Amino acid sequence: MALSKIPSAGFQDNVKFRNIIINGDMSIAQRTTSAVTINSGTVQYGIDRFGARGMSSAGVFTIEQSTDAPTNFINSFKATVTTADSSIASNATYRVVQHIEGNMIRNLNWGTAQAQDVTLSFKVKSSLTGTFGGAIINGDYDRFYNFSYTISSANTWTDVSVTIDGDTSGTWATNNTLGIRLSLSLGAGSGEVGSAGSWGTATYEGVTGQTNLIATNGATWQITGVQLEAGDTASDFEFLPVDVNEDRCLRYCEVYTGTNTHGGLYSGSAYIGHLQYKKRKRTRPTFSNITSNNVSAFQTSSSGDKGGTDSMFFEASAGSYVINVQIDAEL
Repeated sequence: MALSKIPSAGFQDNVKFRNIIINGDMSIAQRTTSAVTINSGTVQYGIDRFGARGMSSAGVFTIEQSTDAPTNFINSFKATVTTADSSIASNATYRVVQHIEGNMIRNLNWGTAQAQDVTLSFKVKSSLTGTFGGAIINGDYDRFYNFSYTISSANTWTDVSVTIDGDTSGTWATNNTLGIRLSLSLGAGSGEVGSAGSWGTATYEGVTGQTNLIATNGATWQITGVQLEAGDTASDFEFLPVDVNEDRCLRYCEVYTGTNTHGGLYSGSAYIGHLQYKKRKRTRPTFSNITSNNVSAFQTSSSGDKGGTDSMFFEASAGSYVINVQIDAEL
C-alpha cells in the first residue's frame, strides 16, 4: 500500500491550545453585550479579554459584541467612532488590546537566544480602507514590534496573517503578571508610529502612514478569529468548546449573580457569607458593580483577609441576602 505524506501544517493544526489568545472568536461577553463608550486612557472591557482605551474626549468610540461575523463565526468585536479626532496629538494612541498572562508564553523563550517566532492571524473588516497598524509589546512597555496589514475593500471581511520574529532581548514575564500586550491601533499620533517589521524600544503602536479610524466620525472596524501561535505559519482558527472558552475567561473576570443566598450567624446579629468563585483567579481580585441586599460589609479591594484567588467572605445583616458583583483579575 502506498504511503501518503502528511503536510507539516496538518500536524500543526492538531496541536491543542496552540492559540495564546483567549476568546479570539469573541463569543464570551460576561460584562455586557451592549456598547461601551471609550473616552479615557483606562482600558475598559465589553467582550471578555478584549479591551480598548482612548484619549479622553478628543476622540471617542464605542466597543461592543456584534453578531455580524464571517463564515464559521457567530460574533465579532466592533468599534464605532462617535467623536472624531481629526488632529491626533503626537503622543496620542487609540487602540484595542488583549493583555496576555506571562504563564501563557513560557514556551516562546522570548528574551533568550532560543526565542521562537510567532504568527498572528485574524479576520477584519472596516468601513475604511488602507494600511492599518498594530504592535506586540512586552509587559514592561520597553520592547515593541509594530506591524501593518491592509484592508483593500470596505465592509468586506479580510484574512490577515503576520509573522513576528521572536525577541531575543528584553524582559518577558513568564508568571501570572503581564507577558505580552497585543495592541491593534485605531489611531496614533506621529510620535507613536514608525516603520514596521522590527523590534525596538521606541513606543511605536502603529505604522507610518496608517489609516486612523478615529479620524472619521461614524467609521467602523471589526475583528474576530484572533489567533497568536508559535511558528511562522498561521493555522486554522482553533475553536474551543464554549465551556472551555468560558472557563479560560473566568480566570480574569467573573460576573456573579446570586439570589436567596444563605449565610451563618457568627456574632450578635451579624452573618458571615461565602462566595466560591467558579474558577481560581489569576491573582487576588478586585470587586466592582456591586449591588446587594442585606450585605453590610463587603470586601471591595484586594487588601485584607476577606478575598482570595478562590473565594471571598463578607458580612451580612440577615441570614438571607442577594449579591451581584463583578470580580476582576485582569492584567
